[in-house]
Amino acid sequence: MKPVQLSANQLNIFVGGPIQYALGEKGFDQPLKNSIALVIEQLLSKKYNVFSAHLDEKFGVDTYLFTPDRVTQRDYAWMQSCDAFIALLPGSQDGLPYRTDGTHVELGWASALQKPIIVLTHKHCVEKLSHLVRGLNQLTPVIIADIQEVLASEAYLSQLLCRLTARRAEPVLSA
Repeated sequence: MKPVQLSANQLNIFVGGPIQYALGEKGFDQPLKNSIALVIEQLLSKKYNVFSAHLDEKFGVDTYLFTPDRVTQRDYAWMQSCDAFIALLPGSQDGLPYRTDGTHVELGWASALQKPIIVLTHKHCVEKLSHLVRGLNQLTPVIIADIQEVLASEAYLSQLLCRLTARRAEPVLSA
């Protein structure tokens, strides 16, 4: 999936998060799907270009059509092209961050390429993230944010991206 080029000023944002371990007998974990979809909607509403395996693979429906080679090449190309990486590492039902091996590989790529990173997780999961995830700020700009705050505010994620990428944020209009 290639993003639509909107303008030279727009940011390319790669959104990663659980797929393999979010798929169950009934399909993709619905609360997680809702969270990821809302994050993507927020980005698209701000006219960012979004790279997302969740969209490309239709939240697991089409995952079987993608070979490991194709996924690796696609995701690495997206990482090279993006201006920032957003990693969703939300808590699962057991209170721990979802297992998502692919997203952790992508975090490694992002830090090696010195891409700005936003990690979205639940507050109670921050201390449960690995030392390497919590220490990525030693290699590249990283913000670890509460996913609930992002989901509750249309402007918050855009403000975080602007702060990370040194772009001017749009003014927030209060009602």
